[in-house]
Amino acid sequence: MTAELDHIFICASPGAPEAERLVELGLQEGTPNRHPGQGTANRRFFFHNAMLELLWVHDPAAARGERIRPTRLWERWSGRDTGACPFGVCWRPAGADSIDAPFPAWDYHPPYLPATLAVQVGSDTPITEPMWFCLGSARRPDSEQADRRQPLEHPIGFEAVTAVRFTSPVVRPLSVVAQTMLQAGMVSLRSGSEYLLEVMFDGSQTGHSADFRPALPLVFRW
Repeated sequence: MTAELDHIFICASPGAPEAERLVELGLQEGTPNRHPGQGTANRRFFFHNAMLELLWVHDPAAARGERIRPTRLWERWSGRDTGACPFGVCWRPAGADSIDAPFPAWDYHPPYLPATLAVQVGSDTPITEPMWFCLGSARRPDSEQADRRQPLEHPIGFEAVTAVRFTSPVVRPLSVVAQTMLQAGMVSLRSGSEYLLEVMFDGSQTGHSADFRPALPLVFRW
């Protein structure tokens, strides 16, 4: 496998006020971002090897436009409380200049990227699974040049994401894309009563945890 985790998004409320809980815990927030033409915006938290994104739709018309519609971002965000999986998982090259997605995928050309760049989105996946996608131009946050580097030092001390586990009320049958990523051991998935993302930091050595429910379907373990 030549890919590694780049970032995870969680669908959040407009403006992502849920992010304040993460700041209160001891995370330093990076710069927010908007995706012109796609209708989405985010608040972001960066670690040495990955990023956590709280994503929302600020322009429903754009998000439902012809070019964006195949991503199902609108359906995922608007249906996050009624059965749609609220997560997305992005992969990037691991020690390579560029890669093709390690799973069946189609090329999505977002309006906010140069025409030569594409996001490879997993094919034939149900909306009850995370949105699986790959960005070949992405790099580790700690490898960015100094003038582009986001805050990586957090008062709570988190450095790296070392494991990711999803819980889903709908885990079978899995798409080929999901099976590929699970077999590679890059993420784990288990069944449960509700959607949940668990992010483990630095080997989860202290045994501490923080549960952000019900505001966010998110648990940190460190």
